Amino acid sequence: MNEHFRPVALEHASRLINHGPTVLVTSAAGAQRNVMAAAWSMPVEFTPPRIAVVVDKSTFTRQLIMASGVFGLCIPGAGLADLTYAVGSTSGRDGDKFSRYGIEVRPGPVLGLPVIEAGCAAWLECRLIREPHTEEAYDTCFAEVVAAAADDRIFANGHWSVRDDNEALHTLHHLGGGHFARAGSVIRAKSP
Repeated sequence: MNEHFRPVALEHASRLINHGPTVLVTSAAGAQRNVMAAAWSMPVEFTPPRIAVVVDKSTFTRQLIMASGVFGLCIPGAGLADLTYAVGSTSGRDGDKFSRYGIEVRPGPVLGLPVIEAGCAAWLECRLIREPHTEEAYDTCFAEVVAAAADDRIFANGHWSVRDDNEALHTLHHLGGGHFARAGSVIRAKSP
């Protein structure tokens, strides 16, 4: 376990993805597990915290999610740009990507899902909200967040703190074709 990771109150879980970062979707069913990158995720409700993430129906990750009913969202920092691109460009059907890319994981505290802390800013453990029509018709998965944690060097007390000294943990934002923007300077609005 990363010494900097601290639990995030579920009431603040939506803040971990409300700025649109690229996420690493982890999944497991039986002895199989996988990780893939996804560019489209967002919070959809605050209480209980619910999220949506697009996972194509043809992917190995989606197969595992449908089999287990659970998945994780790990939020990679800028230092994991190459890894994020790699796991988003290869299939888990060709072998365990965690082993292939040397990704260290630990089991999440509620669902036991593989969560990634090294190089990540945060993670969320999610339980799929079953809806047969949506599952059949769309690539979007809806889930309830049951646990969350973040690296306190970049997210603490329910807020992001993007600074020069934590640049490797700044979140990634996919631009296409292996190009990412990273969260940069923060602008604070004046109170009205």
